[in-house]
Amino acid sequence: MTHPQQATDDRAAASDGPLPLLAVTLGDPVGIGPEITARTLADPATTALGRGLAVGDAAVLRRAVAVCGLDVEVNAVGTPGEARFEPGTIDVLDLQIAPGDLPWGTVDAVAGRSAVAAIEAATRAALAGEVDGIVTSPINKEAIWAAGSEHLGHTEMLGELTGAAHFDTMFVVRGLKIFFTTRHLALRKALDQITEERVAASIRHATTALRVFGHDTPRLAVAAVNPHGGEGGHFGDEEITVLRPAVEKAAAEGLGVVGPIPADSVFHQGLEGRFDGVLSHFHDQGHIPAKTVDFDGTVSVTVGLPILRTSVDHGTAFDIAGSGRASHGTMAAAFRAAAGFSRFTDRIRAAYGTAVAP
Repeated sequence: MTHPQQATDDRAAASDGPLPLLAVTLGDPVGIGPEITARTLADPATTALGRGLAVGDAAVLRRAVAVCGLDVEVNAVGTPGEARFEPGTIDVLDLQIAPGDLPWGTVDAVAGRSAVAAIEAATRAALAGEVDGIVTSPINKEAIWAAGSEHLGHTEMLGELTGAAHFDTMFVVRGLKIFFTTRHLALRKALDQITEERVAASIRHATTALRVFGHDTPRLAVAAVNPHGGEGGHFGDEEITVLRPAVEKAAAEGLGVVGPIPADSVFHQGLEGRFDGVLSHFHDQGHIPAKTVDFDGTVSVTVGLPILRTSVDHGTAFDIAGSGRASHGTMAAAFRAAAGFSRFTDRIRAAYGTAVAP
């Protein structure tokens, strides 16, 4: 079943007018990022929705093109304005950092430096209005740390580069938006972080994001934490002591929020169109349903930044890097999502152009 909002996004991405220009980072040069970028930007069905400018090293992209057996030319440019966007050509903003002969699938400081530089260059272009958004390939945390970065990953790096004080992850799967009260925490620690204040703040942030991304009267559902929603406190009392008070507080502020709803049904209800978004509370609670429904079609969007950023939601897959076997389905989905969401760039700047602490 196609979610109504997904159909709207697809129509918008294919609408008349200039195609959006998206910067696509290559990610770690010795992971699968260059391969999935090459396949995505060589696919006419994808590039019919947007103009893609690869950002990274031309030598790395040429090697990926060869590994994938693609019949395309790599056109190295120094600025986005020099790109040709011609059929049979992939334009790349060439950073000239990593050579094309680094060993595949190994942690390498040069590769890490290239990955960081690509993120920085794409972000600068987006902040300057030279591109309409960025789409990011996976990076390797050990490699960027070896290169001197102290960031935990992409999202934290983008937060610093854009001056955003608060940012969240929003998953999009078949039109449903999924949010997270906590992200990369051990489950025991995550449960301790699920407080009334934090959930109430997450409801506000999620509602803002839903408005920014096209839902003028957002309908948000809050997932329960415990089995069957706690069964009146017999299976845990977080629903009574934390979640329900947070929902009631947000509803009293005029927000369109309901819950808590048992987690084993709320995502299904959202996919059926009953809600525009679901607030999950820890990493796997939101990841598992999204990836089970559509692994390749699940897209990660960072909300709270003054720029549009979508991303694949998988790693560098060092074990198959260089084999040409990596599927580009998730990258293509991230590109299509960015092309569709690019019509909201004015809303994104208006909502997040000035960093606001949570």
